[in-house]
Amino acid sequence: MGQLFTIPGSIAFLTFAFWLIPYLCGVKKESISVFDIFKIGIGPSSSHTLGPWRAALRFIDTLKARGLDGVLSVRVLLYGSLAKTGKGHGTDVAVILGLCGEDPVTFDVNEITPRIESISENKKLLLNGEREINFDPAVDVVFLFDESLPFHPNALTFLCSFKNGDEIAETWYSIGGGFVVKEGEEDDNEGFVHLPYPIEKAEYLLAACEKTGMDISGVVMENEKVWRPEQEVKTGVLRIWETMRDCIYRGAHIGGMLPGGLQVTRRAFEINKTLTDGKPYSNYNEWLDVIRSGGESFKYTLDWVSCFALAVNEENASFSRVVTAPTNGAAGVVPAVLLYFIAFCNGNDNERIIKFLLTASEIGSIFKKGATLSAAMGGCQAEIGVSSSMAAGALTEALGGTVQQCLMAAEIAMEHHLGLTCDPVGGLVQVPCIERNTMGAIKAITAAQLALQSNPEKARISLDAVVNTMWETALDMDHKYKETAEGGLAVQLPISLSEC
Repeated sequence: MGQLFTIPGSIAFLTFAFWLIPYLCGVKKESISVFDIFKIGIGPSSSHTLGPWRAALRFIDTLKARGLDGVLSVRVLLYGSLAKTGKGHGTDVAVILGLCGEDPVTFDVNEITPRIESISENKKLLLNGEREINFDPAVDVVFLFDESLPFHPNALTFLCSFKNGDEIAETWYSIGGGFVVKEGEEDDNEGFVHLPYPIEKAEYLLAACEKTGMDISGVVMENEKVWRPEQEVKTGVLRIWETMRDCIYRGAHIGGMLPGGLQVTRRAFEINKTLTDGKPYSNYNEWLDVIRSGGESFKYTLDWVSCFALAVNEENASFSRVVTAPTNGAAGVVPAVLLYFIAFCNGNDNERIIKFLLTASEIGSIFKKGATLSAAMGGCQAEIGVSSSMAAGALTEALGGTVQQCLMAAEIAMEHHLGLTCDPVGGLVQVPCIERNTMGAIKAITAAQLALQSNPEKARISLDAVVNTMWETALDMDHKYKETAEGGLAVQLPISLSEC
């Protein structure tokens, strides 16, 4: 009996206790990695582009198991929100490229238009890059505007006919942030792994930090090591940051008009041009030096944060490569706040960058488990609100805040996004989506500063309370404000649905 209370025994008991908490409290268990929250992909939408793309790749696995040589034809049915804003989000493009077997992480974004035009013109598709079938995008991708499936608004069904007369149907749901689930496997825990610190709620995260003495990023790293070695985690997280960084730099140096017909002008280019004021540079590091040389006045810093966020989401709207953070529509908030930390808070070292992203991912996963990351389920509070909360908590830890202050900052950021609707004009991730990333980034920085100047013990609202409130608000929200382009700002411009 005495051995139970040795230090190693106590650690083992605490690990078991943390693992047991979700069962005792009836909380759904999910094992979510930093690489589930931050995914490299192609814009403009994680739930309407990346998710359907990944679902198509999973369907290809089904066909490969049966033999691609036997496939005669394939059709795709898009339901609900996927249908109503599918054109503007490139859902049809995504499923076609997925059926071709292309990887959204590595596929050359410059080849998207030529590939789709070729398939449309020739009415042929190379299934998984190896089996040619007849395929006419105008006929074989069907937009069912008036039909929805009960589990989730973002649903799509793949229909396949085989030469021997067999037919199969497979339905998938894109549930937000690039996550997908197959019909019939909605409650499947096949991918669940036992983590040393299972975090289903913020209170579990706080308990883990208090018991171990680690900060949030430390607890997350311990969990990540269940999936892969620590060095591999660090390398992967830095790759995430490099993709974010490159997206910001690229977006700040490309002008012109965004695609889609709204005639939206890219603004990051002009803001960057004004702020750098002709100072020479030829790469990211030199650009960063130029940014720092301009000082740290409030207006100057504010302009740069807005520029960083605009740059990412203008790239996202251009079908460029971005990182879900936790979604594509909100992809600019976390990178903008992280680059703010790097440029204006002396945060330019790899370890601090890694910790920032680890902390941000954990906050995002708490919202994913307790509410939703899908605008089609929860409105824009599920995208910009969550990303702002992620960035606020991460920045607070990076600036030396306590765990309680980090959770307080995350709560403050979401509290002031509650009820935010998703009403993309023309079904495009442009208006008001791009500007909302600047607002989310600024709110995150403000939330972090407020938390750092506050006593969390006096806070009246917890992060878990605001997660619950967000979910209740989502359930109460009218469907026309949930990424359907049927309400709010989306109906203020005379744009027909066919232009979505």
